Amino acid sequence: MDLLQNLAIGFGASLEPVNLLYCFLGVLLGTLIGVLPGIGPTATIAMLLPITFGLKPETSLIMLAGIYYGAQYGGSTTAILINLPGESSSAVTAIDGYQMARQGRAGPALAIAALGSFFAGTVATLLVALFALPLTELALKFGPAEYFSLIFLGLIASVALAHGSVLKALAMITLGLLFGLVGTDVTSGAQRFTLGIPDISDKLEFVSVAIGVFGLAEILKNLENETDRAVVVKKITHLWPTRDDFRQMVGPVLRGTALGSALGILPGGGAILSSFAAYTVEKRISKNPGSFGKGAIAGVAAPESANNAGAQTSFIPMLTLGIPANAVMALMVGAMIIQGIQPGPNVATEQPQLFWGVITSMWIGNLMLVLLNLPLVGLWVRLLTIPYTILFPAILVFCSIGVFSVNSNVFDLYTVAFFGLVGYVLIKLGCEPAPLLLGFVLGPMLEENLRRAMTISRGDWTVFVTRPISAALLIVAFLVLTLVFLPSIRAKREEVFQEEG
Repeated sequence: MDLLQNLAIGFGASLEPVNLLYCFLGVLLGTLIGVLPGIGPTATIAMLLPITFGLKPETSLIMLAGIYYGAQYGGSTTAILINLPGESSSAVTAIDGYQMARQGRAGPALAIAALGSFFAGTVATLLVALFALPLTELALKFGPAEYFSLIFLGLIASVALAHGSVLKALAMITLGLLFGLVGTDVTSGAQRFTLGIPDISDKLEFVSVAIGVFGLAEILKNLENETDRAVVVKKITHLWPTRDDFRQMVGPVLRGTALGSALGILPGGGAILSSFAAYTVEKRISKNPGSFGKGAIAGVAAPESANNAGAQTSFIPMLTLGIPANAVMALMVGAMIIQGIQPGPNVATEQPQLFWGVITSMWIGNLMLVLLNLPLVGLWVRLLTIPYTILFPAILVFCSIGVFSVNSNVFDLYTVAFFGLVGYVLIKLGCEPAPLLLGFVLGPMLEENLRRAMTISRGDWTVFVTRPISAALLIVAFLVLTLVFLPSIRAKREEVFQEEG
């Protein structure tokens, strides 16, 4: 009964005209940036954070969430039509989707991707609604020691699931933690790492850091790697899959949805890992594995279902615990903090319209996406002809206006430029910037809970291992860290991410 009442509250919030409008704008923009290669949801959400200042909390989060899962839909369009994934989670879809397009079956491939994504999104939204309340009630029993251990586990898990070298991922987490320390110490009032610059005496502006590391750095990287884009088909015909297509897609969609829903909750996992894992599973259990890479329907249905399910279940730890599972969720946490809301289990009780409004808007947004994607395929194809030399300067101007409008401070633009160069250098060095942002967001929370736990225990460090939940979380964290350094695990991990790339 409680669930039905909460869902009623959520639909009441998400069906408000203004929230419906921003949900539509979010999924439309998400599809757009998913279609345009080189502009991912992380960079887009970072760029749009300044806009959220003028919106209600639930309205801004509904829009930002729509951008995230909308990009999973849009990314499949370019993956299928031009073999160039608009979103990294659609990289696996390109393997068989592009071959289907070359065989004259671009329409069914796009429809299978959209329908699989809708089913997965619906199931994942239901899972978010079912697990949100129990997890929130459990989290309310957490003290500072448990929160410290949980955040520590989240950081370690994001290292284990990050692309590339484990040592580089650890370095990025550490760098993010250091940037999170910049500003005034809340307890002592001392200045930390400010270099005598008054503009950062409070802290580094989250919006400026996020736009620099993801937005500006991505622009620089993509301008460097400008590629010609040749669309396989100019006009899509025979959009609806055949009865045999439906028969072949049922199993992969169900398995992809289940796998994506589970992996999406893991820190650092989300849509990318889910889509690759689903494709690998389908290829291994298939009676005809040789068909993969040559236009197999399962090679489109499974990863597309998995990436959308993974994108939506990654909201579970963010909404219930205030712990972001990936860089996009870190931006969502930042958006809540900007709105003056402390992320965590109290959001469900103190802000039920926000909490349940975001959850119910996911189903509405997924329905909008099906209605948007299939009829407007022709429009998305034409958008692929926009040259980067026109697109990126316009984005840069938009970012600059948005950042300046937050505090009307020119120094914020210098901060964006600095972190843009930092992000670009990190990309060139083969370092993934996502752990840096996770460290930057979670660092202050980690420090705060560490200090609270030590204050309550009067300086007794054993509080972290004498409390059962805290001790269990720390043990899991150290086991994960130990496992990723084992030679066999390291070799398998490198093989997985090399294949994914």
